[in-house]
Amino acid sequence: MQPGLSAGPAGFALARRRLVEHLYAGGVRDTRVLAAFEAVPRHLLVPEALRGQAYRDTPLPIGEKQTISAPAVVAAMTEAMELEGHEQVLEIGTGSGYQAAILSQLAARIVSIERIPKLASTSRSALDTLGVTNVIVYLGDGTQGRPQEAPYDRVVVTAGGPEIPRPLLGQLAMGGMLVGPFGPRGKQELVRMRRTGQTRFTREVLGPCQFVDLIGENGWAA
Repeated sequence: MQPGLSAGPAGFALARRRLVEHLYAGGVRDTRVLAAFEAVPRHLLVPEALRGQAYRDTPLPIGEKQTISAPAVVAAMTEAMELEGHEQVLEIGTGSGYQAAILSQLAARIVSIERIPKLASTSRSALDTLGVTNVIVYLGDGTQGRPQEAPYDRVVVTAGGPEIPRPLLGQLAMGGMLVGPFGPRGKQELVRMRRTGQTRFTREVLGPCQFVDLIGENGWAA
Protein backbone atom coordinates (compact mmCIF):
# COMPACT_ATOMS: atom_id res chain seq x y z
CA MET A 1 0.00 0.00 0.00
CA GLN A 2 1.19 3.52 -0.67
CA PRO A 3 2.63 5.37 2.33
CA GLY A 4 -0.07 6.89 4.53
CA LEU A 5 -2.89 4.67 3.18
CA SER A 6 -4.73 2.02 5.17
CA ALA A 7 -5.28 -1.47 3.80
CA GLY A 8 -9.06 -1.27 4.30
CA PRO A 9 -11.73 -0.53 1.68
CA ALA A 10 -11.36 3.23 2.04
CA GLY A 11 -7.59 3.01 1.64
CA PHE A 12 -7.84 0.91 -1.49
CA ALA A 13 -10.48 3.24 -2.92
CA LEU A 14 -8.22 6.24 -2.36
CA ALA A 15 -5.32 4.36 -3.93
CA ARG A 16 -7.46 3.71 -7.02
CA ARG A 17 -8.39 7.38 -7.21
CA ARG A 18 -4.71 8.33 -7.06
CA LEU A 19 -3.93 5.77 -9.75
CA VAL A 20 -6.58 7.30 -12.01
CA GLU A 21 -5.08 10.75 -11.44
CA HIS A 22 -1.68 9.30 -12.34
CA LEU A 23 -3.06 7.76 -15.54
CA TYR A 24 -4.71 11.04 -16.50
CA ALA A 25 -1.46 12.91 -15.91
CA GLY A 26 0.23 10.33 -18.11
CA GLY A 27 -2.05 11.10 -21.04
CA VAL A 28 -5.10 8.82 -20.69
CA ARG A 29 -8.09 10.94 -21.67
CA ASP A 30 -10.96 8.52 -22.34
CA THR A 31 -13.30 9.18 -19.41
CA ARG A 32 -14.90 5.74 -19.69
CA VAL A 33 -11.48 4.08 -19.44
CA LEU A 34 -10.57 6.17 -16.39
CA ALA A 35 -13.90 5.30 -14.74
CA ALA A 36 -13.26 1.61 -15.33
CA PHE A 37 -9.88 1.84 -13.62
CA GLU A 38 -11.48 3.52 -10.64
CA ALA A 39 -14.21 0.87 -10.49
CA VAL A 40 -12.11 -2.31 -10.75
CA PRO A 41 -10.36 -3.40 -7.51
CA ARG A 42 -6.93 -4.42 -8.83
CA HIS A 43 -5.90 -5.55 -5.34
CA LEU A 44 -8.35 -8.46 -5.62
CA LEU A 45 -6.71 -9.59 -8.87
CA VAL A 46 -3.13 -9.93 -7.62
CA PRO A 47 -1.67 -12.43 -5.12
CA GLU A 48 -2.72 -11.57 -1.58
CA ALA A 49 0.88 -10.97 -0.49
CA LEU A 50 1.17 -8.21 -3.12
CA ARG A 51 -2.09 -6.39 -2.48
CA GLY A 52 -0.27 -3.51 -0.84
CA GLN A 53 1.47 -2.85 -4.17
CA ALA A 54 -1.63 -3.26 -6.34
CA TYR A 55 -2.08 0.42 -7.21
CA ARG A 56 1.52 1.19 -8.03
CA ASP A 57 2.13 1.66 -11.74
CA THR A 58 4.23 -1.44 -12.07
CA PRO A 59 3.86 -5.03 -13.29
CA LEU A 60 3.52 -7.69 -10.60
CA PRO A 61 4.12 -11.45 -10.66
CA ILE A 62 0.97 -13.59 -10.58
CA GLY A 63 2.60 -17.02 -10.59
CA GLU A 64 3.30 -19.53 -13.38
CA LYS A 65 6.10 -17.19 -14.62
CA GLN A 66 3.48 -14.65 -15.68
CA THR A 67 2.81 -11.03 -14.71
CA ILE A 68 -0.04 -8.57 -14.46
CA SER A 69 0.93 -5.60 -16.64
CA ALA A 70 1.49 -2.14 -15.19
CA PRO A 71 -1.77 -0.13 -15.05
CA ALA A 72 -0.44 2.46 -17.52
CA VAL A 73 0.18 -0.29 -20.07
CA VAL A 74 -3.29 -1.76 -19.57
CA ALA A 75 -4.77 1.73 -19.88
CA ALA A 76 -2.86 2.50 -23.08
CA MET A 77 -3.98 -0.75 -24.69
CA THR A 78 -7.56 -0.28 -23.54
CA GLU A 79 -7.76 3.31 -24.76
CA ALA A 80 -6.26 2.27 -28.11
CA MET A 81 -9.22 -0.08 -28.63
CA GLU A 82 -11.64 2.88 -28.82
CA LEU A 83 -14.49 0.97 -27.18
CA GLU A 84 -18.01 2.39 -27.24
CA GLY A 85 -19.85 -0.26 -25.23
CA HIS A 86 -21.49 -2.50 -27.82
CA GLU A 87 -18.46 -4.54 -28.87
CA GLN A 88 -17.62 -8.22 -28.62
CA VAL A 89 -13.95 -8.46 -27.62
CA LEU A 90 -11.52 -11.37 -27.89
CA GLU A 91 -8.76 -11.26 -25.28
CA ILE A 92 -5.68 -13.43 -25.72
CA GLY A 93 -4.11 -14.15 -22.33
CA THR A 94 -6.48 -13.84 -19.37
CA GLY A 95 -3.70 -13.86 -16.79
CA SER A 96 -5.04 -12.54 -13.50
CA GLY A 97 -8.27 -11.32 -15.10
CA TYR A 98 -7.50 -7.62 -14.62
CA GLN A 99 -7.63 -6.60 -18.28
CA ALA A 100 -10.82 -8.64 -18.69
CA ALA A 101 -12.37 -6.92 -15.67
CA ILE A 102 -11.53 -3.51 -17.12
CA LEU A 103 -12.99 -4.53 -20.48
CA SER A 104 -16.14 -5.80 -18.77
CA GLN A 105 -16.90 -2.19 -17.86
CA LEU A 106 -16.43 -0.97 -21.42
CA ALA A 107 -17.73 -3.61 -23.86
CA ALA A 108 -20.76 -5.85 -24.18
CA ARG A 109 -19.05 -9.25 -24.13
CA ILE A 110 -15.50 -10.50 -23.65
CA VAL A 111 -14.22 -13.89 -24.77
CA SER A 112 -10.90 -14.51 -23.02
CA ILE A 113 -8.48 -17.37 -23.71
CA GLU A 114 -5.81 -18.51 -21.24
CA ARG A 115 -3.34 -21.34 -21.95
CA ILE A 116 -2.33 -22.04 -18.31
CA PRO A 117 -4.97 -24.08 -16.43
CA LYS A 118 -4.24 -22.59 -12.99
CA LEU A 119 -4.53 -19.02 -14.24
CA ALA A 120 -7.70 -19.80 -16.17
CA SER A 121 -9.23 -21.18 -12.98
CA THR A 122 -8.07 -18.45 -10.59
CA SER A 123 -9.00 -15.61 -12.96
CA ARG A 124 -12.50 -17.04 -13.47
CA SER A 125 -12.91 -17.36 -9.72
CA ALA A 126 -11.74 -13.78 -9.18
CA LEU A 127 -14.09 -12.44 -11.86
CA ASP A 128 -16.97 -14.36 -10.28
CA THR A 129 -16.12 -12.82 -6.91
CA LEU A 130 -16.28 -9.37 -8.52
CA GLY A 131 -19.68 -10.18 -10.03
CA VAL A 132 -18.42 -9.96 -13.62
CA THR A 133 -20.91 -11.80 -15.83
CA ASN A 134 -20.01 -10.68 -19.36
CA VAL A 135 -16.58 -12.36 -19.51
CA ILE A 136 -16.20 -15.98 -20.65
CA VAL A 137 -12.83 -17.62 -19.92
CA TYR A 138 -11.68 -20.54 -22.07
CA LEU A 139 -8.62 -22.73 -21.66
CA GLY A 140 -6.67 -23.09 -24.90
CA ASP A 141 -4.15 -21.76 -27.39
CA GLY A 142 -5.00 -18.10 -27.76
CA THR A 143 -2.90 -17.71 -30.89
CA GLN A 144 -5.59 -19.67 -32.72
CA GLY A 145 -8.36 -17.43 -31.41
CA ARG A 146 -11.85 -18.84 -31.05
CA PRO A 147 -13.35 -18.96 -34.54
CA GLN A 148 -16.64 -20.49 -33.42
CA GLU A 149 -17.56 -17.18 -31.75
CA ALA A 150 -16.11 -14.83 -34.39
CA PRO A 151 -16.28 -12.20 -35.70
CA TYR A 152 -14.93 -9.92 -32.99
CA ASP A 153 -15.13 -6.15 -33.01
CA ARG A 154 -11.87 -5.96 -31.09
CA VAL A 155 -9.00 -8.31 -30.31
CA VAL A 156 -6.47 -7.55 -27.59
CA VAL A 157 -3.31 -9.61 -27.18
CA THR A 158 -1.72 -9.35 -23.74
CA ALA A 159 1.55 -11.18 -24.46
CA GLY A 160 4.29 -10.45 -26.97
CA GLY A 161 4.50 -12.52 -30.14
CA PRO A 162 7.07 -12.57 -32.95
CA GLU A 163 4.33 -11.48 -35.36
CA ILE A 164 0.57 -11.01 -35.41
CA PRO A 165 -1.16 -14.42 -35.54
CA ARG A 166 -3.04 -14.62 -38.84
CA PRO A 167 -6.02 -16.46 -37.30
CA LEU A 168 -6.69 -13.45 -35.08
CA LEU A 169 -6.75 -11.07 -38.03
CA GLY A 170 -9.11 -13.42 -39.83
CA GLN A 171 -11.51 -13.38 -36.89
CA LEU A 172 -11.79 -9.59 -36.84
CA ALA A 173 -15.08 -8.06 -37.95
CA MET A 174 -14.96 -5.65 -40.87
CA GLY A 175 -13.92 -2.31 -39.41
CA GLY A 176 -12.65 -4.00 -36.26
CA MET A 177 -9.22 -3.61 -34.73
CA LEU A 178 -6.53 -5.64 -33.00
CA VAL A 179 -4.15 -4.22 -30.37
CA GLY A 180 -1.10 -6.09 -29.11
CA PRO A 181 2.71 -6.27 -28.74
CA PHE A 182 4.71 -7.88 -31.53
CA GLY A 183 8.29 -8.16 -32.75
CA PRO A 184 11.59 -9.72 -31.65
CA ARG A 185 12.15 -10.20 -27.93
CA GLY A 186 13.51 -6.97 -26.50
CA LYS A 187 12.33 -4.92 -29.50
CA GLN A 188 8.57 -5.29 -29.37
CA GLU A 189 6.16 -2.60 -30.51
CA LEU A 190 2.58 -2.04 -29.48
CA VAL A 191 0.64 -2.32 -32.72
CA ARG A 192 -2.91 -1.46 -33.74
CA MET A 193 -4.34 -3.17 -36.82
CA ARG A 194 -7.64 -2.07 -38.40
CA ARG A 195 -9.51 -4.28 -40.83
CA THR A 196 -10.51 -2.19 -43.84
CA GLY A 197 -11.44 -4.98 -46.26
CA GLN A 198 -11.59 -8.72 -46.74
CA THR A 199 -7.81 -8.94 -46.99
CA ARG A 200 -6.85 -5.34 -46.23
CA PHE A 201 -5.55 -3.98 -42.93
CA THR A 202 -3.90 -0.77 -41.81
CA ARG A 203 -1.05 -0.96 -39.30
CA GLU A 204 -0.18 1.69 -36.71
CA VAL A 205 2.73 1.50 -34.27
CA LEU A 206 1.80 3.00 -30.90
CA GLY A 207 5.21 2.73 -29.23
CA PRO A 208 7.86 0.38 -27.85
CA CYS A 209 6.93 -2.17 -25.19
CA GLN A 210 8.02 -5.39 -23.49
CA PHE A 211 5.74 -8.30 -22.55
CA VAL A 212 5.99 -11.93 -21.52
CA ASP A 213 6.05 -14.37 -24.44
CA LEU A 214 2.96 -15.23 -26.44
CA ILE A 215 3.15 -19.03 -26.48
CA GLY A 216 1.27 -21.13 -29.02
CA GLU A 217 1.08 -22.50 -32.51
CA ASN A 218 1.17 -18.98 -33.97
CA GLY A 219 3.49 -17.50 -31.34
CA TRP A 220 6.71 -18.52 -29.61
CA ALA A 221 7.41 -22.17 -28.89
CA ALA A 222 6.91 -23.24 -25.27
